[in-house]
Amino acid sequence: MATEQSSESGVQGSSGIYGGAVRWLENLSETAFAYLLLTPAFLLLAVISFWPLASTFEMSLHADSLRGAQQLGEFVGLRNYVALLTGQLDTVALPQPFLDLSQPFKSALPVTIIFTVVAVFFETIIGFGQALVLDQDFRGRRWVRVAIIIPWAVPIVIQGMIFFLLFQPGIGFGVDVVEALGGSGTPLVNSAEALPIIILADVWKTTAFMALLILAGLQSVDRSLYDVAKVSGATKWQSFKMITFPLILPTVLVAMLFRTISSMRIYGLIETTSSCTTVPSLSCLVVSTFSTRRYGTAAAVAFVTAAIIAVVVSVYIVRFWQNSSDGSGI
Repeated sequence: MATEQSSESGVQGSSGIYGGAVRWLENLSETAFAYLLLTPAFLLLAVISFWPLASTFEMSLHADSLRGAQQLGEFVGLRNYVALLTGQLDTVALPQPFLDLSQPFKSALPVTIIFTVVAVFFETIIGFGQALVLDQDFRGRRWVRVAIIIPWAVPIVIQGMIFFLLFQPGIGFGVDVVEALGGSGTPLVNSAEALPIIILADVWKTTAFMALLILAGLQSVDRSLYDVAKVSGATKWQSFKMITFPLILPTVLVAMLFRTISSMRIYGLIETTSSCTTVPSLSCLVVSTFSTRRYGTAAAVAFVTAAIIAVVVSVYIVRFWQNSSDGSGI
């Protein structure tokens, strides 16, 4: 009998807690309920995304240990960062420091920025033009779309080897073009000449990505707007300026954001086309330092690289998301 009473009181207690939880959920606003449902996803994202960053930062606070069984040395605080940012830390030997700078980090940072700005600029302009052409109705449009996508489908290693052979003395005709422009006969071992070649290779491959995203934005534009503009006497330029460009600008900004993040992590294309010692990027420094078992230093370079990318992404989001109310933001 006592057992039955205890069981009934347990059921009543459980049902009371259940009922209270139901009433608490029913009293939540729609916004709070949405955040409650998203909480597990946020927690999982925090573990997956921020735990590696926290681990890398903790590793960067230790000295390198090149001898013995220990992979990390003693705790040194921010000394690796100070040495890196002040140029005291020579993470990789460069035979020809880019921009005549003697420290790799001071070379890698401008190389990464120049590559990102120039590559994303040309990929956006050319991709925009390709998307405008592909948006037109003409015979053979399907085959042209396939032809544009082909470079994007080429693996990075194959892409790097293609441009390596194109600009290899005695093999590729690209050397003759460089010499005709006043360059040397060995452009891939010259930092100032190898960087434009790597930018050209990246534009050749990735412009299709920009074109496809922008084309998707173009095809989402309501075609009846162009009919109204035509009836109103608007020219094609006025229709593009007042209808097309404002409506696809958010798509273009998202595509530029993706390409900017990817360009700032450039490594494979550099290593296969030229070398990281000729054109050092920030990712090249991470790999070069890590391969020499200087884990504390490599972690510092990696964390600084991640911080720079985070700042760039934040600028994009803050700058353009604030304009979302007028339809021009991300």
